[in-house]
Amino acid sequence: MAESVPVRCPVCRRDHQFTATAYPCPCGEPVAPPLDPGGAPEEVTDRAWSADWVTVPCRACARADDWPRPELGCPCGAVLRIPLRVLGQGAPPVAAPSVRPAHIPLPATAPAPRPAFRPMAIRTARDAVTATALYLRWLGFREIRRAAWPVPSGVGLAAEGLFAVVEPTVRVTSVRDVECLWLTALSESVTCVYVTLAGYGDGARERADSLGVPLFVVDLAGVPQPANGAGEELVVGGA
Repeated sequence: MAESVPVRCPVCRRDHQFTATAYPCPCGEPVAPPLDPGGAPEEVTDRAWSADWVTVPCRACARADDWPRPELGCPCGAVLRIPLRVLGQGAPPVAAPSVRPAHIPLPATAPAPRPAFRPMAIRTARDAVTATALYLRWLGFREIRRAAWPVPSGVGLAAEGLFAVVEPTVRVTSVRDVECLWLTALSESVTCVYVTLAGYGDGARERADSLGVPLFVVDLAGVPQPANGAGEELVVGGA
């Protein structure tokens, strides 16, 4: 199974269980960054792209590739960098094996489960927008396209009944950003979603909570995580 470690947010002291994402090596072996269960996570406040990648060798072929450094978006709004074992010290990095669970038939009356989201690694701003569009489609929104409505920062995406903003840079999302998104969605009578790489500034999450705006933080593995209650509700209920 994929490596998993407990993580306590240094900002709000909330406990999480983080599971490493495995990436496919060109040889076919899944590779995952080696997590350090004894290390302390760090809040990401400033982005440096050189620090957002880690070189991990493949256990099968010894090929070393750069993969996104593991991160976790806490519901309090903090983005946490997960500690890693120092490569070359201690136990060597071990790739997570691919395990296929036994099939368990569902009752005839049960709804079809949503398939697992398949992320794409983010290396450019365009990748961040594409990963968000894939995630919105996974949530149930259809015909994702560039929005015609202007946004103060980031990239606007639209679908039937949806207006979303993606901030694909290291800029922290502000209260004004959240309010502009909400006002535009209100005028068009659609649902709104905010997705960012760098997290949310002072007051932004509280304002989103008061307006019912779903917030997400996407890591460099391309996996958006809900950053408030409205985001968690959207993940559970879907579009």
